[in-house]
Amino acid sequence: MELQDKVVIVTGGGSGMGRDACLALARAGARVVLGNRRQAEGEALVKAIGAAGGTALFRATDVSKPADCAALVALATDRFGRLDGAFNNAGLQREFNDIHATPDEDIADVIDINLKGILYMMKYEAAAMLASGGGSIVNNSSIFGLKAMPRLAYYVAAKHGIVGATRAVALDYADRGIRVNAVCPGPIKTPSYDRVTGGDDEMYSGGVPMHRIGAPGEVSAAVLWLLSDRASYVTGVALPVDGGMAAA
Repeated sequence: MELQDKVVIVTGGGSGMGRDACLALARAGARVVLGNRRQAEGEALVKAIGAAGGTALFRATDVSKPADCAALVALATDRFGRLDGAFNNAGLQREFNDIHATPDEDIADVIDINLKGILYMMKYEAAAMLASGGGSIVNNSSIFGLKAMPRLAYYVAAKHGIVGATRAVALDYADRGIRVNAVCPGPIKTPSYDRVTGGDDEMYSGGVPMHRIGAPGEVSAAVLWLLSDRASYVTGVALPVDGGMAAA
């Protein structure tokens, strides 16, 4: 019951790990404020949560735009009067390329959404949480926020940046009631993963010590724990949810 009636923002909540986290939060009794670029996905998820007896709001949100990030946080505080938690999940990946062959727009878009988007969201979330008396922020990095991947420098840079920003912001607010952590998923069965692999679930399983890819619910379980008071003494952590990849 730690999350009952808590107000929690989720970005990139329309599909994949974000969608699963929204559903898990709603089942735990949280009031979910969902931001997503694709409006149809966001609206459909709000309807599904409402049909199951939960509470959710949606705003079309592009986290690369600071005004959109501010508006999403304002939606939460205006409707519910506070902000207790956030899962900053929105992100994207483009093609695999050596850096000399990586299109400029791929570098710009991934840095703008994956890294700058999380910085913008934390800026406005932290201000709202200070006004609410505290809270918990969880950022979605990646196993490639902890180790490298060839032909993906722009993505690895963004995800490493998320880990660094998470640790720095955790120190900023450690004595002011706001905890800030990151999850670092390995390969997870999502629509994004299927686009990269063509639906081949075994393509990357050989690089995972558990010899399987993960399920979105395994990431959501870690996110909900970090958002809850059960993790009350945990801040500045980059938690791998990766089947052992970080240890290999």
